[in-house]
Amino acid sequence: MGNFLRRIVDVEHECIDPAAALEFVADPAFGGFAMFVGRVREQNQGRAVTGVSYDVFEQLALVGFDDIMRRAQEQFGPRLKIYLAHARGRLGIGDVAVVVAVGTPHRDEAFRACRQVIEAVKHGSPIWKQEHCVDGSSEWSEGCSLCEPHEQDSRAESRHDGHAHG
Repeated sequence: MGNFLRRIVDVEHECIDPAAALEFVADPAFGGFAMFVGRVREQNQGRAVTGVSYDVFEQLALVGFDDIMRRAQEQFGPRLKIYLAHARGRLGIGDVAVVVAVGTPHRDEAFRACRQVIEAVKHGSPIWKQEHCVDGSSEWSEGCSLCEPHEQDSRAESRHDGHAHG
């Protein structure tokens, strides 16, 4: 899987670098590149947030990331490079939590593959987010990592009925 790079980044020791993602997917045969960068925002569902903590079952997450990237390759073909990194640990407002970068020969495949990968990560990875609020409280975000596979695919348009992602 030389065309795929996936990582869980312990933010206590390093930051996720979007430039490294673009460098990884760069290829002279590719004309299309797409990237999603997820950052910690200052509000969620009307509550002021000071930061978030991500807890990850790393071994299972990496196996899942491999499967997600394989499925993207099956759909979009072998001429595809994917970089996927997700944070573990405590992040502040504006910190990068997740990066997906995709390189392909054409832009349409790059956009669609990038979207498919980030949605699959959000819906099917053993990653939990705890939000830390300005008032000193914290709560775990409702997720959907136990969704059935057909539900994951049908939610690719980001409707997220019944819960919010961040």
